[in-house]
Amino acid sequence: MAKFYVTTPIYYVNDVPHIGHAYTTIAADVLARYHRLMGDDVFFLTGTDEHGQNIERIAEEKGVSPKDFCDGIVARYKEAWQILGISNDYFVRTTDQRHVAGVQKFARALFESGDVYRGKYGGWYCPRCEGFYQPEELVDGQLCPVHRRPAEWTEENNYFFALSRYQDRLQHLVGETDFVQPEARRNELLGVLRQGLQDFSISRERVRWGVPLPDEPSQVLYVWVDALLNYITSVGYEDDPATFGRYWPADVHLMAKEIIRFHGLYWPAMLMAAGVPLPHKIFVHGWLTKDGQKLSKTTGNIIDPFDLVQRFGRDAVRYYFMREGVFGSDWDYTDSAFVRRYNADLANDLGNLLNRTLQMLVRYFDAVVPEPGPGDSAVDAPFLDLAASLANRVREAIERVAIQDALAAIWEVVQQGNQYVQRTAPWELAKARKAGSASAAQRLATVLYNLLDVLRVVGVIGAPVMPEKMAQLREQLGLPADTHLDLQTATALGSFPAGTRVSPGEVLFPKHETE
Repeated sequence: MAKFYVTTPIYYVNDVPHIGHAYTTIAADVLARYHRLMGDDVFFLTGTDEHGQNIERIAEEKGVSPKDFCDGIVARYKEAWQILGISNDYFVRTTDQRHVAGVQKFARALFESGDVYRGKYGGWYCPRCEGFYQPEELVDGQLCPVHRRPAEWTEENNYFFALSRYQDRLQHLVGETDFVQPEARRNELLGVLRQGLQDFSISRERVRWGVPLPDEPSQVLYVWVDALLNYITSVGYEDDPATFGRYWPADVHLMAKEIIRFHGLYWPAMLMAAGVPLPHKIFVHGWLTKDGQKLSKTTGNIIDPFDLVQRFGRDAVRYYFMREGVFGSDWDYTDSAFVRRYNADLANDLGNLLNRTLQMLVRYFDAVVPEPGPGDSAVDAPFLDLAASLANRVREAIERVAIQDALAAIWEVVQQGNQYVQRTAPWELAKARKAGSASAAQRLATVLYNLLDVLRVVGVIGAPVMPEKMAQLREQLGLPADTHLDLQTATALGSFPAGTRVSPGEVLFPKHETE
C-alpha cells in the first residue's frame, strides 16, 4: 500500500474563510478521496495559522485576548469545512501545545545547524503578510504587492537564517526537478533565484503572540517559520516518530501563488538545515477573479461558496470549482457560467442518463437488472472500451494534480452514455420484444445492463468530487451507498450483479433557470 500525504496551507485567522480557502481545501479533499479510493494510506491535513503581530492587533482592536479571537475564527473554519464535505484527517492549530513543542524542537535543530546568526534587521514589512519585501518588490515604492497597503519600515535585533548559503541547492531543486509545479510558478521562483537570495529574519523582538525561542523567550519565532512547521508537527515530528516515519515527506503541498516564495525557498532550505527530508512536490493553483475583476470585500465583488451551497447543493459547488478552470492557472468566475455548467453537465448529461436508464429498466424489466446477452461489438465496444479505460485515465490525471482532466474523462463517458442510448434506441427494441423477437429481448437486456454498469462505475469514480450525490446515485442503482472498494475492482465492467432491484428516487440535480 502506498501512502499519500496532502496538505493545504494553514489559513491565517485574521478573518473568516473565503472562496480562496474553500478552493484549495476542496481540491485537497478531492485528491485525498481519490487516493483513498486507489487504496493508498492517506493523511489529509488542514488547519489554522494563529500567531503573529497582525492577530495581536486585531484582537486588541476587538477587546479580546488573541486566543479567544482565534477560537472564534477557528470555529467558523471547522463549520465551513463541514458544510463543504471536507474529509481532513487532522486539523492543526499553531496554538496547539503539540505544535508548539514541535516548533521548539525544530528551532533547536535550526540553531544547531550553524546557519542561524544574530543581527539587526531593517526592512519594509507588511503586517498582513507577516513578511518583509525588498524595495523593488513594493508597488509604487511603498505598497505591499499582495495587499496593496503601505508597508512599514521595521528595525529589530533578532536572529537570521542564512538562506543565501542554500542558493545552489535551491537552484537545483527548483530548476532541475519537478519540486514546484506548474511550470509558470516554477519559472517565477527561478526569477527570484536569479536575483540572489537574501538571508531572512526568523525571530521577532517586539511580538509577544507567538512561539518563544527555546533558549531566549524574549524573542518569538517569525510567524512564517512557525506556520510552515505545521506540516511536520501534525504527523508526529516531536511526539510520534512512528507516524512521522509513516507519512513524511508530504507528497503534495497545495497553495495559492502568493505564498510560493515561503514554500518553495524558505521551507526546503530550513528542512535541509535541520536534516529533515524534503516534501515531494508543491503545487500552486491560480487565483480566481469574478466577472473579470479582482475579488474584493470592499467593492462587494465576492464569490460566496456557502450561498452557492445553499442554492445548488454542496456537490454541485465542489464539481463546478474543480471542473471549470485549469487548477494551476488563474480563471474567471461568473454566476451565469456556474448555472450553465450545472445544467449542462449535472442536470442534462448525468442526471438525464441516470433518470432515463432507470425509467426504462422499471418499464421494461420491472426495475430488476437483467442478465446481459452477447454484445454488438460495433455499437457497444466504443462505449464500453472508453468506460473500461476510465480508471487509468483518472488515476493519471490525479497524479498530475489535474482534477479538471479527471472530470473531463468521466464526463466523456457520461456523454457517450447518452449517445449510446440514442444509437441503440431501447424503446424500439422493447417494441420488437413485445412483437415476439427473442433477439430484441436479449439485445434490450444487454443495452440496459451496459448503461447501468457504466453508471455504477461513474458512481464510484465520481465520488471523490461529489461524495453525497454519487452515494445517492448508487442507492438508486440498488447498490450500497457506502461501498468502499479499490478503484480498479470497483470500476471493472461486467460486475454489476444481475437481479439487483433498482430504486429510482429524486432527481439528483434539478435544473435551474439561467440567471
